[in-house]
Amino acid sequence: MIVAMTTSAQAETRTLRFQSAYPASSTIYMSAETWAKRVEELSGGRLKIEFMPAGTIVPAFEVLDAVNKNVIDGGHSTVAYWVGKHRAGTLFGDAAGGPFGMDILDYVGWLYEGGGIELYRDYYRVELKTNIEVIPSVTSANQALGWFARPVESWADLKGRKCRQTGVTAEVFASSGMSTVNMPGGEIVPAGERGVIECAEFVGPAEDMGIGFQTIWKHFYPMSTHNPATIVDFLVNGDIWNSLAPDLQAIMQAAASEATLRSHIRKGKLDADALDKMRNEDGVTVHRTPDDVLQNILASWDEIAKKESENNAFFKKVYDSQRDYASKVVPAKRLIQAPYNLGADHYWPEAK
Repeated sequence: MIVAMTTSAQAETRTLRFQSAYPASSTIYMSAETWAKRVEELSGGRLKIEFMPAGTIVPAFEVLDAVNKNVIDGGHSTVAYWVGKHRAGTLFGDAAGGPFGMDILDYVGWLYEGGGIELYRDYYRVELKTNIEVIPSVTSANQALGWFARPVESWADLKGRKCRQTGVTAEVFASSGMSTVNMPGGEIVPAGERGVIECAEFVGPAEDMGIGFQTIWKHFYPMSTHNPATIVDFLVNGDIWNSLAPDLQAIMQAAASEATLRSHIRKGKLDADALDKMRNEDGVTVHRTPDDVLQNILASWDEIAKKESENNAFFKKVYDSQRDYASKVVPAKRLIQAPYNLGADHYWPEAK
């Protein structure tokens, strides 16, 4: 009987091939590997994820189509890469201001306590008409304004600069007069080296340094309002997903929630260490982002979102859902929590 049980368990073992849209050197990729490891551990080895970096099988911007066509079993990417297919994608983790003042915890709260996850699934299944199961996982919040060849004095000072941006975020910055170029993360540094772009945003201190931004640009602005609640996701081919036992599906979802929390926790320390290294070893000047840049990002986004809501029914449905949730949670949090700067200034006052 023992031999029969062992044989049965081995027969149930599945290995799924997932490709990321991120390079292996990125912290986002490493967090996704953590997810894959936890899936294997929690399933007792019954489900294994063979995880591959961007470009292994398909280019980064083709991950969605590859999963839908079952070229690969699953993918790891960001909805911002698909806004060309449907504009509402920007609301699933890449909207300026959260949106409506939400931080990453508020946004995840909207997903699981405010009905957001159902809308997220509808985005892929109904709006994009793909055969895909989406699992939100791994945060890259709060994203930095970016890296520049020369300092940024104001919103108007962005005019004419040729910078890497992606998704609707590119339109937000284009209203300043910036010339935007869309490309996946792994192509940013080579483009900077060739002089194709003179500035770029990607994620934040540790993530950006992991792929070499500091070797090209020496002016870094860590504070921004353009992507404060960014999350990425795992995409699973629908037929593959439906073939999995219910407990394996639940394990993949539970491991994704754990990976999201752990990536957010890990990012705090990694970013602190990265800021220290770039200042003291890499000759990077870390700047405070001008207030008018932070404010104009929000104003530009509000105009884009307003127009999109008037012309895109699904966009409006998602945006209204986020507004309703944020209208309750954000004001309440402001009443409950003391401003972060209060404690920070008391114990760690900024240098004059």
